[in-house]
Amino acid sequence: MIVQPVTVIAWRRRRFREYWAKLSRSGKPGRPAVAKEVRDLIRRMSVANPLWGAPHIVGELRKIGIDLAKSTVEKYMVRRRKPPSPTWRAFLKNHVNDIVAIDFFVVPTVRNQILFVFLILAHERRRVLHFNVTANPTAEWTAQQIVEAFPWDSVPRYLLRDRDGIYGAHFSRRVKNMGIEQVVIAPRSPWQSPHVERLIGSIRRECLDHVIVFNERHLKRVLSCYLAYYHRWRVHQSLGMDCPQHRAAHPAGCGRVIEVAEVGGLHHHYERAVAA
Repeated sequence: MIVQPVTVIAWRRRRFREYWAKLSRSGKPGRPAVAKEVRDLIRRMSVANPLWGAPHIVGELRKIGIDLAKSTVEKYMVRRRKPPSPTWRAFLKNHVNDIVAIDFFVVPTVRNQILFVFLILAHERRRVLHFNVTANPTAEWTAQQIVEAFPWDSVPRYLLRDRDGIYGAHFSRRVKNMGIEQVVIAPRSPWQSPHVERLIGSIRRECLDHVIVFNERHLKRVLSCYLAYYHRWRVHQSLGMDCPQHRAAHPAGCGRVIEVAEVGGLHHHYERAVAA
């Protein structure tokens, strides 16, 4: 029988496949299968710790009694298209004492005028360091608010902001000269600046949604009243149910409970009055 060399090679390859297929069906144990719980754990580790490589995960697994080869861990790790980078959550948590966030929000008046409120929020203790109101915001006006908020040597290290066009060249130049590094969030990603966005939502829900604003002076007065309540009396889950300005707890039995109106009666705080 005359055949081509390529046919002989194909026969050899088929025989090789058949040999190993028969061997694998013979029931002889190979490398043990990895349990689904372990595979899921490897994926969670690689996602939660983007700076870890396979050897680090291998070592971490061994500390909890799971001994796997490096190649096995690499097989189940989540692949990344970009170089590893800390998440926004990790960045905010690691630099909480050095970050302030800024943002604008608008408030309509009874005469349909639009007023712009500018806020500067310190992530640490959620304190509002500065606010102001204007009908015509500019880059120069916004830069001046930063100067007024941070006199002398009280400047923060990072300034978290969005990509609003008002933060133009004049603003960026003034901030840079003050030694502040700007951290700009991604387009259409307000969740990357969650604390100031949450503050704006609280101001609306707890104050402005229940008030008709007459003019700029009236809005400043209303916001000053609310922020005084916010700092001294309003509790925050993120602060362990404390206030931005620490509020001491009164032990039970040290006096009767009294109710004090705040923000024109929209809110109240409660404390114990020591009996005379």
